[in-house]
Amino acid sequence: MCNVQEATKQLLDVNLHENWRANQVTESGPRSESEHLQVTIGATVPTGFEQTAAAEVREKLGSSCKISKDRGKIYFDISVESLAQVHCLRSVDNLFVVVKEFKDYQFKETKEEVLKDFEELAGKLPWSDPLKVWKINTSFKKKKIKTHKKINQNSGREKIDNGQGDKTDEKEDKKGFTNNTLDSHILDYYENPAIKEEISTLVGDDLASSKDEKDEKEETHPKVLKFRVTCNRAGEKHCFSSNEAARDFGGAVQDYFKWKADMTNFDVEVLLNIHDNEIVVGIALTEERLHRRNITHFGPTTLRSTLAYGMLRLCAPQPTDIIVDPMCGTGAIPIEGSTEWSNCYHIAGDNNPLAMNRAANNISSLLTKSQIKEGKVSWSLPIDAVQWDICNLPLRTGSVDIIVSDMPFGKRMGSKKRNWNLYPACLREMSRVCKPGTGRAALLTQDKKCFTKALSGMGHVWRKVHTVWVNIGGLHAAVYLLKRTPQAFVHPSEQDGERTPW
Repeated sequence: MCNVQEATKQLLDVNLHENWRANQVTESGPRSESEHLQVTIGATVPTGFEQTAAAEVREKLGSSCKISKDRGKIYFDISVESLAQVHCLRSVDNLFVVVKEFKDYQFKETKEEVLKDFEELAGKLPWSDPLKVWKINTSFKKKKIKTHKKINQNSGREKIDNGQGDKTDEKEDKKGFTNNTLDSHILDYYENPAIKEEISTLVGDDLASSKDEKDEKEETHPKVLKFRVTCNRAGEKHCFSSNEAARDFGGAVQDYFKWKADMTNFDVEVLLNIHDNEIVVGIALTEERLHRRNITHFGPTTLRSTLAYGMLRLCAPQPTDIIVDPMCGTGAIPIEGSTEWSNCYHIAGDNNPLAMNRAANNISSLLTKSQIKEGKVSWSLPIDAVQWDICNLPLRTGSVDIIVSDMPFGKRMGSKKRNWNLYPACLREMSRVCKPGTGRAALLTQDKKCFTKALSGMGHVWRKVHTVWVNIGGLHAAVYLLKRTPQAFVHPSEQDGERTPW
């Protein structure tokens, strides 16, 4: 840790200590109540990877996790102190705090009665604690936006300002910290270098932004919040539509809180999730999906980072593993891998020069983000990009531990006719470079018929371990987890006395 970071940490410790002493006298009640507030968090995840997301929650948060009957959702209980950790989960797309869950809601027989019940429901829900969590979450997001602005201003300088300022600024910022103890606690957690997120400069930049803090304090006029209600409904026995439920429930929420309805520029998004007889009311904690975290240059079939994480996690990467994506496209899988499994070596490859150009730009953006996060110049990441032919990889036989790839579906990229020749050739070449006995592969495809046929002819080198059914943009696809058999690879050309150069 550099001297600036150490000074920032020491100053933060002083402020936290002063906050603790002050709150013991003046705010001991409210602070204690907020710190020990227990809430239920809901998260949307890639369909089919609910178990993977639940395992990550148990591993990183130590919380038990419930998988919803509505595919693609999980629920877990946390204290408000863990809110920052929740935003660092790699397998979740969206987050929301649960207001109330009805496991067996009894719908009336007519539409009018059901919609009337929705109107009455708004005034009976326990909004208090979830709104406290929303307020804390919103306060943190404002600080993070401010940090990103500061980073953009300083990105062209040789030395990144990590919070250095004069003594007057530090004194003013000490007051700012005292006014919001819980935010300081969250920011202190984000200073933990073990959290691999773009937030290592958050506290330092916050200390250097006293002017912005003072401007915010001057806005003393009460603000009327804008809101919208989003209804997600699944089930065939409902006599109402999603729009009707959102309209009537939203009208009741507006009457109860006196908020202003706004479908686009809203502050609060209230969620009404209905799955058969199960209803969950929540408040959204994310405005933009968390899977848009690493990619800056998108292609026609860019894979979501959350799905890439799930596929990598299926293969259980170990330190020093060599992980290859031979059809990387924009590089979503190896980029996610180098971020989460930095003790492995990742290789991104594709035969399309446009795709490789996008992948190289995305890797460059990741390197820049890594330099900002570390606060120092870094010239390398455990990732390389190579343009190659998938059927003739420039890799030695048995040199790769893990292969993870999003194969062409034959719709936006390639064709189903070409897949009948491409898939067998790909599986054969992958079996050559993958280590016999210990190698594994996670391959995503929507062309299940073609893949199953190709795999049936490779039983001597590949064994199917598990299949995860996923939904990719409305397409029913599958992730096949394969294990490399101990049998050594024999190239067909060797039967004619020829040998490959690798």
